[in-house]
Amino acid sequence: MALEAPANTRPPREAHRIDEASLGRWLGEHVEGCRGGAATVRQFKGGQSNPTYWVGVEGGEGGDLELVVRKKPPGDLLPSAHAVEREHRIMKALGPTDVPVPRALGLCEDASVVGTPFFVMKYVNARIFWDPTLPELATGETSAQARAAVYRGYVDALVALHRVDYAKVGLGDYGKVGGYVARQVDRWSKQYEASRTGDVPPMEALMAWLREERPKSDDETTLIHGDYRIDNLMYTPAGGPPRVIAILDWELSTLGHPVSDLAYACMGYHLNLPGRGGLAGVDVRSLGIPTESEMVADYCEKTGRASIDDWPYFMSFGIFRLAAIAQGVYKRSLQGNASADDAGSYGAAVTMLAELGCQIAGIKPHG
Repeated sequence: MALEAPANTRPPREAHRIDEASLGRWLGEHVEGCRGGAATVRQFKGGQSNPTYWVGVEGGEGGDLELVVRKKPPGDLLPSAHAVEREHRIMKALGPTDVPVPRALGLCEDASVVGTPFFVMKYVNARIFWDPTLPELATGETSAQARAAVYRGYVDALVALHRVDYAKVGLGDYGKVGGYVARQVDRWSKQYEASRTGDVPPMEALMAWLREERPKSDDETTLIHGDYRIDNLMYTPAGGPPRVIAILDWELSTLGHPVSDLAYACMGYHLNLPGRGGLAGVDVRSLGIPTESEMVADYCEKTGRASIDDWPYFMSFGIFRLAAIAQGVYKRSLQGNASADDAGSYGAAVTMLAELGCQIAGIKPHG
């Protein structure tokens, strides 16, 4: 029986087509069980940054296999962006730890194989909750318990990551120790300027405030994911209690301040994005979803913290960074090499996010 591609895949977009024969030859030489097999490629519908593909390998030495390939997009790329090499490295390092990650199987830095560097991981059959209100879970007491379990797992997986001894797993040089927020504000300001397509006054005001105001303590360092959202987690398939089985999208991972991850995880409480949903204005208690303060308290309890200083700064910083990412997606859409069909809508999101960041920071968007 032929392998069947997941429902959330499609034939690759024209700009992201992969030479299946070339990929199949590379897999046969570098990934166990693939020798002699024929590769079929389908592109996942998500993935704003790095195009991601389901690859079915039929007739190989290991039988039929399902893999995932994640590659850099085509075209001119921003410096240090789309770092699939880093994604592969951290996923491989975290494999033996308590952090749930897909099994990393190989890295190809030779752009001649499929057009850009890529890495391969094992396909995981799982659920992804794209909308943080979790509409897939039915109404009633049982569903409220299931939603609570989803969010407990959301926090637990983050705590597991922040507890990893990064030096012990070979990631002592994965980033700089201390000063993370200051460096990130500078980095994303430069990324934003490099992908600028017009003037956005609220973004200018937010960047200036973030540079002038610094957290009281910027020396705490752990491994951080960098893009920790509910839709970057994979949960067990329907039919049982939801449990996190994999964290995806490690492109922005580094050594950094753990509270930046927590704030990013809580941004949904302030947002309601078209096509993405959000928790802003939602009666979360009625759904069984914790409030923002309950999420923070759960994290603090599990990490032994009394409280978190500078929470508005970290939240504004996370929203600023999301706005800078959205600007990059929007510019790639204008160039014709964005990974998703809705990338063109991200231009308006930049202004909306910047205004929200100013509001949380308590500054005037235009001054």
